Order: sequence, then structure tokens, then C-alpha cells
Amino acid sequence: MNKTACFIGHRKIIETEELTERLYKTIENLIIKERVETFLFGSKSAFNGLCLEIATNLKEKHPFIKRVFVRAEYPVINDSYLDYLYKFYDDTYFSKSASGAGRASYVKRNFEMIDESDFCVFYYNEECLPKGRKSGTKLALEYAMRKSKNIIVLH
Repeated sequence: MNKTACFIGHRKIIETEELTERLYKTIENLIIKERVETFLFGSKSAFNGLCLEIATNLKEKHPFIKRVFVRAEYPVINDSYLDYLYKFYDDTYFSKSASGAGRASYVKRNFEMIDESDFCVFYYNEECLPKGRKSGTKLALEYAMRKSKNIIVLH
């Protein structure tokens, strides 16, 4: 059975060698021990960028893994944008939950990614929380906890 994992984290992170090593080991463990084949990625997050970079490197060792970009914007995309996305991802789709959600589209997309995943990998750090507004990462983490998902928090 194909298992799925998603990545959710802050727009800005404190990127260290230790974080990169832990993330590499975490993703490889998900592939080897947990049999995860599909990885869901959102956007607008430094954490997602780091996860994509590591998953892309691991794809050389594990070519069967699939990197999927879940869009919170652009329900319909043209071939040029699709070609651009395929330089980084193996597939993409528009989150049905994000449709018509306005400013909440990213939160709704994250919730959908959590619902679709067997494992949820988070980067949550109180120091990285946005000033004066709600944290989408915190909302997503709380949602994953309510859904009793397998949660891995890196910081």
C-alpha cells in the first residue's frame, strides 16, 4: 500500500546543519521503514523548500518516490507553468479545499494535505511564529493532532 507524508512549516526557519541532517534521516526513514512513496508539498515556506531539496536528493537513491505539489492557488494552470513545476515535482494538483477559501486557502490546503497523509512532518518553532497574526503552521499542527495523525515535529 502506498503511504503518503506531507511537510508543513514556517515561511522562515532557522536552517542549521543539524536540522538538515535530522530531516534527511527522517525522510529516508519514512521511505525505508514506513514505506512512504508519496510526499506532498505546499508552498511559500522555507521548510518546504528544504524538504523538497532533500527529497529530490533521496530520489536518486529511491527513484520510486513521488514529489507532489499541492496548489492553494491557480485551479487551472497553463502548460508553461505545468512544465515549470515538473522541473521540481513529479505531479501537481489543486486542493479542492482551497477553492473559494480566499485568505484561508493555504490553511484549507494544509488541512487537506494532512487528511491525505499517513505521516505529517512539521517544522514548528515558537521563535519563527509571525508577529501579530495567526500561524498557519500552528493551526495545521493542532489539526493534525485532532486527527490523531502520525506527527513528526522537527526543530
